[in-house]
Amino acid sequence: MQMYVTIRSGSLAIAASTLDSLLDLMAGGILWFTHLSMKNINIYQYPIGKLRVQPVGIVIFAAVMATLGFQVLLEAIAQLIKNEPSAKMTSQQLIWLYAIMLTATAVKLVLWIYCRSSKSKIVHAYAKDHYFDVVTNVVGLVAAVLGDKYYWWIDPVGAVILALYTITNWTGTVLENAVSLVRQSAPPEFLQKLTYLVIWHHSQIKRIDTVRAYTFGVLYFVEVDIELPEDLPLKEAHAIGESLQIKIEKLPEVERAFVHLDFECDHKPEHTVLMKLPSS
Repeated sequence: MQMYVTIRSGSLAIAASTLDSLLDLMAGGILWFTHLSMKNINIYQYPIGKLRVQPVGIVIFAAVMATLGFQVLLEAIAQLIKNEPSAKMTSQQLIWLYAIMLTATAVKLVLWIYCRSSKSKIVHAYAKDHYFDVVTNVVGLVAAVLGDKYYWWIDPVGAVILALYTITNWTGTVLENAVSLVRQSAPPEFLQKLTYLVIWHHSQIKRIDTVRAYTFGVLYFVEVDIELPEDLPLKEAHAIGESLQIKIEKLPEVERAFVHLDFECDHKPEHTVLMKLPSS
């Protein structure tokens, strides 16, 4: 329907909104594929699951949207430079324009409300796209009507506004989800929560050497180093470490937890990133 009204109206702002809607098909395919990929797990190929497929799918989706915005921006600027007014729309064309764009906006509004109620982060990304469609449809319609009735340049200017909104909005989404894949540290509040949980887990825990939590997809990986008495039997030490791991992994923010047991805290860290950096 939007393709039809784009061809009939010749509006660049409407075209920007229509191209975004056409990409929803691609976006839906990406989100559907990542959802199925997360559900179908081969424990031999993916021993710890495939939750990282979620942010990867969102990054691909958002990158496509940002690229679309850049293409529309170039086309709108080119039309402004040419300084050639487009033909006026007939009353019949305006009726089709109002009917189709308002119907598409209403449908997208319902879909936005529906997807926003989901608990899945990847469906929330789709809800964000539906909200974006509502905005682009309204702005595109207003720009097309004002450009037809008053000044022709309002239409390409509306397309420029939509393009800049697209680029800004989805570039931020790309950066946000890309950061989650490079093991960024959890906020101090969550680290404090972990430290409190660890120190009160068992009376045999003498000190906490290290508490780390970092993103590795949607959820956190947690590393904890604790000091136990040197003469504590292995069976008891193992039970303390295992029960602590289970307790940490029950937190909704945590995907996996690793608990390291030691008898002192004066040694250097077992793992260092600097040793693995490639030489320049």
